[in-house]
Amino acid sequence: MSFPQVESRSARRTLTIATRILLALKLDGPLLIGLAMVACYGLIVLYSASGQNSDMILRTLLRMGLGAAAMVAVAQLRPNTLRNAAPWLYAGGVLLLLVVDASGYIGKGAQRWLDLGFIRFQPSEIMKIAVPMLVAWYLQERPLPLGLGTLAVTAAIILVPVGLTAIQPDLGTALLILIGGALVVLMAGVPLLVLAALALVGMSSAWFGWTLLHDYQRQRVFTFIDPQNDPLGAGYHIIQSQIAIGSGGVFGKGWMNGSQSQLEYLPERHTDFIFAVIGEEFGLLGMLVLVMLYLFVVGRALYLATQMQDTFARLLGSSLALTFFVYVFINTGMVCGLLPVVGVPLPLVSYGGTSMVTLLAGFGILMALYSHRKLVGS
Repeated sequence: MSFPQVESRSARRTLTIATRILLALKLDGPLLIGLAMVACYGLIVLYSASGQNSDMILRTLLRMGLGAAAMVAVAQLRPNTLRNAAPWLYAGGVLLLLVVDASGYIGKGAQRWLDLGFIRFQPSEIMKIAVPMLVAWYLQERPLPLGLGTLAVTAAIILVPVGLTAIQPDLGTALLILIGGALVVLMAGVPLLVLAALALVGMSSAWFGWTLLHDYQRQRVFTFIDPQNDPLGAGYHIIQSQIAIGSGGVFGKGWMNGSQSQLEYLPERHTDFIFAVIGEEFGLLGMLVLVMLYLFVVGRALYLATQMQDTFARLLGSSLALTFFVYVFINTGMVCGLLPVVGVPLPLVSYGGTSMVTLLAGFGILMALYSHRKLVGS
């Protein structure tokens, strides 16, 4: 009897069937596995961070299902379809932002949502995808190096939704939209002299930008510099976050045994500050495991982007991959006290709705571009 050989043949047959299904659905197996592992990790942490709230877990599973469905659906699209849809998606997103700014749903002091009765969503999340798509669409046939006229039009494309989002106010999402569009420009190729000039303009306009910030946004900058200046007020979040991470040590206190999170000393523990829960309960090793999973996803996404053969696909694919990395970098840096608090969730781990769906839809775009990479202009 040769049971190992039978099991080996069965495993190979199962692997072959799974590979065929993934190919048929235009999905990338390694990237899908990486995303699934991050999502599973997130569900485990969220169950503890939410105080064992089963309803929150069920809602998160539903949103993951919607996001996965969006990813599969978008992955079937041809690059030419995505290319042609870019201006329309952008225009629709800007229109929805105008509606939100005029009569959107107000929650927690911000006017960011459209309430349709059966669902509430943030149109600004759409712009995380629409802005890179339109910038890639606009720059795909522009000669290098990019001229000042081209850069001026590109800046307008990026700054219109950034401004409409910032006045909601939602500085975190506005920053992510800005970064997503800027990454496409960097991937397209910008001369060093132009980059230096833009940096000087940015620094010189910092004072003007400071005057536009709300009082609580300015306070976040002061708190970042010295959180102990107001330990029971503006600095409370970051101080409790650092206490939670520090108390976890190398190995952590154990799942659902974190004192800061379970006793509700840590604010926003199931959303923006969920990384602190990981540090407290799973320790430094737990944080490193999650970071390694994120780096695998980013590395695989960048590899897919490098295999694409037309400019639009390469610009958009690399921007989506790098933007995902920026999300992770900003949230983890914010929670550890290395960056100001700007309200950026931890991808696929923090509790959220629209952001999870748009994030997975973005990976669906990446897979669609990769699966049709040999059909240039298709």
